[in-house]
Amino acid sequence: MSGAARRAVISQRVEVFAERGERRDALDQRWAALLESLGLVTLAMPNSLADPASWLTAADPALIVLTGGNDLAHLVDGPDAAPERDRTEALLLAHASERAIPLLAVCRGLQLIIDSGGGALIAVEGHVAQNHTITTHAAAENWPIRDGRSVNSFHNWGADPSAVLDPWQLAATAADGSVEAIVHSTLPQVALMWHPERGETEADDVALIEQLIQRSS
Repeated sequence: MSGAARRAVISQRVEVFAERGERRDALDQRWAALLESLGLVTLAMPNSLADPASWLTAADPALIVLTGGNDLAHLVDGPDAAPERDRTEALLLAHASERAIPLLAVCRGLQLIIDSGGGALIAVEGHVAQNHTITTHAAAENWPIRDGRSVNSFHNWGADPSAVLDPWQLAATAADGSVEAIVHSTLPQVALMWHPERGETEADDVALIEQLIQRSS
């Protein structure tokens, strides 16, 4: 696929408008701007497709992005639970892994990877609308994940390092010891608890995404 035509398939959060009887797919506009700056065309994947596997195959992505927002449905009750999104993102993760397509997972995306791999998620405090410093570990060595960097934080669920199971490796932790970044040991896949699209995107995050998409060239 030519560089100009490279596509990024990206997941969407589900927003519920009960008074209108609507469940809407939604995506922060900053994602499209960020991916466009990297030469990628953004394709937002709907959560209500009858045949999502065929849609995804036709999309032929050079990058798959699992975004933030919504908790995993089995963890919460109420409008923030989105089982249709759980199904969509499980398919995206499997598709990326089976075809070695570069994958960037953000916040909820990291939680999905931990949970689907058999690790336990835990409730965390002090991680909503906060910035904090990360400590890197050996698996970060080949990625632009910088020790001592301050990152944003918008989540209520996290994981202890013991929840990071093969083939994933711990790349960074927060001051409270919770997981901040993991990398796949063999595939071009990285998961972060912070949001590269929010605020002024750091050069480190741009470099990380570029490194990922270069794997599909």
